[in-house]
Amino acid sequence: MSGDLALRLFSDALLLSLLVAAPILAVCLLVGLVVSVFQAVTQIQDMSLVFVPKLLAVGLTAVIAGPWALAKLVGYATQTISAIPGYL
Repeated sequence: MSGDLALRLFSDALLLSLLVAAPILAVCLLVGLVVSVFQAVTQIQDMSLVFVPKLLAVGLTAVIAGPWALAKLVGYATQTISAIPGYL
């Protein structure tokens, strides 16, 4: 295996991990922002007020985006494993 091939496989894996994590991170960011604005407006400073909505939103996003993310990961793994004979 050449260095260029290893670098390409690593960059593809890194890009895929960012792509799969993006929906969950985006939802967590948006929920955190909304809750922070709500806390600033109402002056309620309770840590569980931030944690519980984020936990629920991330769980719901994982359930909704889970099949898509799994299909992406399985497709990448299948493509990489099937190309192993060509790498040697």
